[in-house]
Amino acid sequence: MRIIIIDDDHLVLNSLKMILEAQSDIEVVAIGDDGEQAISLYQQYHPDVLLMDIRMQKVNGLEASMAILKADSQARILLLTTFNDDEYIVQALRLGVKGYILKQNYDVIYPALKAVCQNQRVFNDEIMMKLPDLMKRSDHPDYEKWQLSDKEQELIIQVANGASNREIANNLCLSEGTVRNYLSVIMEKVQVRDRTQLAIFYYQHMWKQ
Repeated sequence: MRIIIIDDDHLVLNSLKMILEAQSDIEVVAIGDDGEQAISLYQQYHPDVLLMDIRMQKVNGLEASMAILKADSQARILLLTTFNDDEYIVQALRLGVKGYILKQNYDVIYPALKAVCQNQRVFNDEIMMKLPDLMKRSDHPDYEKWQLSDKEQELIIQVANGASNREIANNLCLSEGTVRNYLSVIMEKVQVRDRTQLAIFYYQHMWKQ
């Protein structure tokens, strides 16, 4: 099993590498400490599994996952984090990652990697207990909270589908300047800083509603 490990804590990164390389059936082909590296290393090595932290500088694990899965929908990504955060769990599920496990459960990492390599989904027991309630709640987004108009929701969907400003303008019969203005207002409303985060917002709050 060829894997890549991404974590911005170098102590954790090197510890994971040492622990996993002790397994006879695992080859750590590359390591990195940021989501940008995750994207480039995945493109270079196409590992069996990408084991990645979520909270990192510059590009986080969710942003990197979205970019990787957009290019390769079959990518096997296992997210590893210390944060048992409800929003992250829903985002991870909707992006299509194969698993989400907590860092403190080191004993489950190796079996989780094996399961993910076989295209199984893996979540800690603590997370599994939350899933029914989380997915039920996330199926009914509160648009009043963000005060999004129908047109603004259409633009968010276009961004999530990877459309450029010009393509959005053509699709929705708007000028590119109007699209830019809309996106600026939308990002301010939902408190994201760029198009990637806006697309993640869509997968968290709007996809399959």
